[in-house]
Amino acid sequence: MQPVRRQTLIAQVTEQLRGEIVSGRWPVGGRIPTETELRELTGTARNTVREAVQALVHAGMLERRQGSGTYVLSACATSTLGDYFSAARDTDLLELREALEVTAAGLAAERRDEEDIAELRRLLALRNEQWSPERVTPGYEHEAVTVDLALHRGIVAASHNTIYLEFYDSLVPVLQEHLEEFPVGAATSYEGAHVAVVEAVIAGEAQAARSAARELLAEVRLRRR
Repeated sequence: MQPVRRQTLIAQVTEQLRGEIVSGRWPVGGRIPTETELRELTGTARNTVREAVQALVHAGMLERRQGSGTYVLSACATSTLGDYFSAARDTDLLELREALEVTAAGLAAERRDEEDIAELRRLLALRNEQWSPERVTPGYEHEAVTVDLALHRGIVAASHNTIYLEFYDSLVPVLQEHLEEFPVGAATSYEGAHVAVVEAVIAGEAQAARSAARELLAEVRLRRR
């Protein structure tokens, strides 16, 4: 693999990793290089490598095993539960997200640990930076949406409910495709609402976290009418 120096780094690194799998250089059942090794191979930062790997986990090609590493699960993207919702209406997806994310935010506030807190702070800062321009430069929309979903996924992960997380991961591909249909930038960032959710989770305030998550999705729903 060659160092990446062009735009949309997450998308490019994802394709590089996918190429290693499809070519057989990383065989099914085998463990892929560590995060540090991937950073050196691609010449990119930790968050870029992390999100690229997560994209392939979402696609069913990689599997993370706690304490062991990340392994190749399949040489091609597999069908996920998200495929079932690929033709869903915008309102249907928002209602589904509300049912999952509001509850998960409350659980996250009750169960988050120091590692979760550090990751949520990192993702929030990265996400708000990506969405800060009035309109994200063409070519960067995919990366901005990827980071946005990574933050929402991080909140679900902090709930420490493995079924919730597995279900959310199944929805990420269709959410990614759907969100990229809308403008990406400061006007649709809802930065304050995202900050409110994360701060409530970090503070351990379950009711406030649920309320903030509900208000965030209500704001998104209102803007899209």
